[in-house]
Amino acid sequence: MSQVQTFILIAPVLLFSMVAHEYAHGYVAMKNGDMTAYQLGRLTWNPAKHIDPFMTILLPLMLFLAGGVVFGGAKPVPVNPRNYRNFKKGDIAVSLAGVITNLIIAIICVPLVILVHYIGALSPAIAAPAVIFQLMLVYGIQLNVALAAFNLIPIPPLDGSHVMKYLLPPAWGLGYQRIGRYGLVVLFLLISVGRPFLMIWFKPAFALIGALTQVVTPYVLPSQWTV
Repeated sequence: MSQVQTFILIAPVLLFSMVAHEYAHGYVAMKNGDMTAYQLGRLTWNPAKHIDPFMTILLPLMLFLAGGVVFGGAKPVPVNPRNYRNFKKGDIAVSLAGVITNLIIAIICVPLVILVHYIGALSPAIAAPAVIFQLMLVYGIQLNVALAAFNLIPIPPLDGSHVMKYLLPPAWGLGYQRIGRYGLVVLFLLISVGRPFLMIWFKPAFALIGALTQVVTPYVLPSQWTV
């Protein structure tokens, strides 16, 4: 499969996964007493409301042209933690909502790949679109596990930092949160020169991706997209 074909399959899956991630943040925030995302019209599945020019469009395109992994992010859903009924529990729940949603999507993709295999085998006319949809589901497994692992990195403002700050002494936690203003710089440095650390961090994610992919591989329909 060519690089262009790969990008065509990955782009919509990545966009859906990022939108689901952000929607989960806003939904759980609302359930914890904060209506900010809803009031600003961000509690929606409309992808246009979640697109960030750099993270959603330019970054995935740059990584694709550079021959790297296609990756990106959506515009963060606005939340106001001061509105949570329980600040600490609400903050942790909202922060982990996106990660949990991505893992749920990855797991749901597994039986869907198998189901599409049997549907595609019913007729040659169904097989062609079934192959494309099935491969998108396979990428859905890989991308959603990777998104979950990436967002758990304890660097502000990523989701993992909202859990890490409560594990630190209060004074350290405050200083740790201030890193958030330089968060994007730290992340770019990590991606560019911190590959050894990232490889260690992503090891459990790679193991999970490998296990789930191994389950679905026998059910992937053969086609020009898989060779």
